[in-house]
This record gives sequence, structure tokens and C-alpha cells, in this order.
Amino acid sequence: MTTSEVTYQGDLRTTAIHLQSNNEIITDAPTDNQGKGEAFSPTDLLATSLASCMLTIIGIKARDMEIDVEGTTAEVTKVMSVDPRRVSEIQVIITFQQALDDKTQKIFYNTALTCPVAKSIHPDIAQNVVFKLP
Repeated sequence: MTTSEVTYQGDLRTTAIHLQSNNEIITDAPTDNQGKGEAFSPTDLLATSLASCMLTIIGIKARDMEIDVEGTTAEVTKVMSVDPRRVSEIQVIITFQQALDDKTQKIFYNTALTCPVAKSIHPDIAQNVVFKLP
């Protein structure tokens, strides 16, 4: 089954439709690459997908462990390199709203690093993940 349909709208903008839900994502080229930067860029989505996947997989593990992680957030920083222009690093700071013991932190950390997006990103892209606890 096809996942999405992406249409170039002109002026360095695309719209992507998720076919199962009909949700839409707009992308714009970033201001440092001839764009308006009025929406996520494709490389922003790459970095953001990593954090979203990590939180989702932590949520699955937490549910299995009967731990509530609702309200956990991730701050994402995408680092670009030049020549060739590409994402060279993704920094993710995951902030939990509740205290976690050392064992649970290690389980969640390993879970995050093995999410499907993390395992799909080329090894030349550094993935720096930090946990923050109250």
C-alpha cells in the first residue's frame, strides 16, 4: 500500500498527503537554501522523525512496563554540513516529566537508540541523544 503522495507546489514548496489518514504536511526549502523557511524543510522532517520515532518506541516500552511517560518532550537540533550539503548530525534532548530509576533510564535509552528511524539513518550522521530528568 502506498504511504503518501507528494506534490510540488512551486516556489520550493511541497505538500505531502498521508493516504491512510488524509493528514497533510507542507515543506519549504530552508532560508539558507533559497527558500522561505515557512514550514519544515525535508531535512527538518528527517531530524524530527528521529525524535518522534524515539518517543513512540519509548512510549511502547513504557506502556509494557506500566510506566506513564505522557508529557515527555524531545528538542531536536539538525546540524548541516557543506560540500556536500547534507545532515551531518542530529541532536535530541529527551526531557521526562517524571523521575526514572537508573535501570529504567538505561532501558529507555537503549530503546530510543534502536528505534526504526535511528536504525535507518546512515551511520555517517551522528545521533547524539541526551536524557533530562526532573
